[in-house]
Amino acid sequence: MRLITSTITPIAIACYAFLGGCATVPPAGTPENPLDLGAGTPIAPDAIRWPARYRPEQATFFVHNEIEIDAPPAVVWDTLVHAESWPDWYEGATNVKVLDSADGRLSGGAAFSWRTMDLDFVSRVMEFEPPYRLSWESRKSTIQGYHAWLLIPTERGTRVVTDESQFGLLASLQGIFLPNKLRRLHDVWLANLKHRAEAAVDGRGRDGTNAEAGSTGVGGGEVAARAR
Repeated sequence: MRLITSTITPIAIACYAFLGGCATVPPAGTPENPLDLGAGTPIAPDAIRWPARYRPEQATFFVHNEIEIDAPPAVVWDTLVHAESWPDWYEGATNVKVLDSADGRLSGGAAFSWRTMDLDFVSRVMEFEPPYRLSWESRKSTIQGYHAWLLIPTERGTRVVTDESQFGLLASLQGIFLPNKLRRLHDVWLANLKHRAEAAVDGRGRDGTNAEAGSTGVGGGEVAARAR
């Protein structure tokens, strides 16, 4: 009996921890998961504004990536928000359609349908502050994610930070079976964003006015990931 008990207890603890990681979160912007867009406690310019229930320390799965880009925030932003062009230069996004948009670009409150990580989503832009802050929420019954972008001006151009916090069953399974896939895809996303933004600067000058991205490529970025 003692042997059975000692065996069952670790299994029970592991199951409890796994099921706890499968918990869902309320939609961002609701009273149960409010957005703090600067109206509450002051947030540093280089810090993500997380909805209350999407904070990384609570997340089932969390990924952080960042990269330095030799282009001003306006150029980087112009490339990033043209969502319908993502499939042309980012392998992790297909079938992107910005709803009710004539030019395929994201805007405040915009919804967009797309396929990423082998799943179809309709995501909604939750934060839109050109050319520095962008975030969206993606939700299914089995996974909820909040993806934030931060464009920080530097002497050389822009430091781009992109963080994603996830909850739900699929987030738990991702942490176990595919812990590095999302990190790798976001690294590729940043590397190609860097290439396109820097190419735009080379073609248009350093002020970034009305810059348009024009080519594809792969570079390097600084990445880190944590799964809980």
